[in-house]
Amino acid sequence: MTDLPRKAAARTARLAALPLGYAGRQAVGFGRRLGGAPADAVLIEVQQRTAEQLFRTLGELKGGAMKFGQALSVLEAALPDELVAPYRDHLTALQDSAPPMPTQTVREQLARSLGDDWRERITWLDGAPSAAASIGQVHRARWFDGRDVAIKVQYPGAGDALMSDLRQIARVARGLAPVFPGIDIKPLIEEIQARAADELDYRLEAEAQSAYAEAFAGDPDVVVPGVVTVGEQVLVTEWLESPHSFAHLIRHGTQAERDHYGRVFVTFLFDGPNRTGMLHADPHPGNFRVLPGEGGAPGRVGVLDFGAVARLPGGGLPSAMGRLIRLALDNGAEELAEGLRAEGFIKERIRIEPEQVLDYLAPFLEPARDETFTFTREWMRGQFERINNPRSPSFTVATKLNLPSSYMLIHRTWLGGLGVLSQLECEAPFRSIMEQHLPGFATG
Repeated sequence: MTDLPRKAAARTARLAALPLGYAGRQAVGFGRRLGGAPADAVLIEVQQRTAEQLFRTLGELKGGAMKFGQALSVLEAALPDELVAPYRDHLTALQDSAPPMPTQTVREQLARSLGDDWRERITWLDGAPSAAASIGQVHRARWFDGRDVAIKVQYPGAGDALMSDLRQIARVARGLAPVFPGIDIKPLIEEIQARAADELDYRLEAEAQSAYAEAFAGDPDVVVPGVVTVGEQVLVTEWLESPHSFAHLIRHGTQAERDHYGRVFVTFLFDGPNRTGMLHADPHPGNFRVLPGEGGAPGRVGVLDFGAVARLPGGGLPSAMGRLIRLALDNGAEELAEGLRAEGFIKERIRIEPEQVLDYLAPFLEPARDETFTFTREWMRGQFERINNPRSPSFTVATKLNLPSSYMLIHRTWLGGLGVLSQLECEAPFRSIMEQHLPGFATG
């Protein structure tokens, strides 16, 4: 029926083998060190070979395995360059594609979700997918009224595979942790698990995409394809003609292109909640498409995949967030600590040095201190290493702060956005973007 591995035991076995493979390579590496090979060189080689196996396995299994891999790929800029360089292709491949499901399976899913008369509405269907991801793949097609459309088809059994994979990855997370120095794997998995049900619901996704398409209709910088129709496991939207995603831009774009598209990208993340009351919470490069402008000039950004969306209780980003960041930028350490306590970030009996809190918030503050900021992989790696170093004051702060549930997806999206900007290595007017689009920031 489908190429998505259906037997839980088979999927579990492949995921469970990942830390075992790492342990085996460690043993070989130990032997090589005894033979005189430098310890650092042996460790890097072990990590590289393990990462190659990991990302190859995650991409082939799809489901929760690939979803986890895509989440890691957003933070690629935080990994040491000597470690990440050999398997960067595996990471960017996860951002753009995965092995396709058979054409017959696609037709069965269309009949199940749109009815047996689906051929009357879809007059032409490309048998090869134009894109594939963790729980579905996309085919180009033609609607009965002549429009080109994108048909997103969910893999049969995707829900069961997604949750089973995430449970197994959670069990083996400790064994995978050494491959990703500076990245805490456990909370990343927990967040993916928490939002998995929403991502499987194409009707919720259609609702969010429709709201964004309406809000950004006619926008000079951003294009969101409109929704044509939706079924339980099929979503039909307008086709977006775009030659490349941000993954290609990261590898091949000029500095001017990366600066332009980086500015549009970060503006969209901040401005989207103001227009829709929802936050696009899946900022990996495969979801953002490059639409070239006329005469070779930089053009607009096409935004796809609204399966992971935070529906914000107050109809936008919390104004307290903007006020607190402005306080931090103005070096109001004491006032900042009081504000964080009032918002529930610091619990009543917890004592934290205000200056250490400022240091911990550096990844969010440094880009907004000057008129423009140049994001780099080196900067992102430095932030992660500092925050995750047990000897650093920032590490102590991280163990004491409490992240309210309403901020969890916002926090992860912001970190993911910084990761994409650092992969782009772009220069952006981050401060002015926050002043225009982050509630509470301009007034402090």
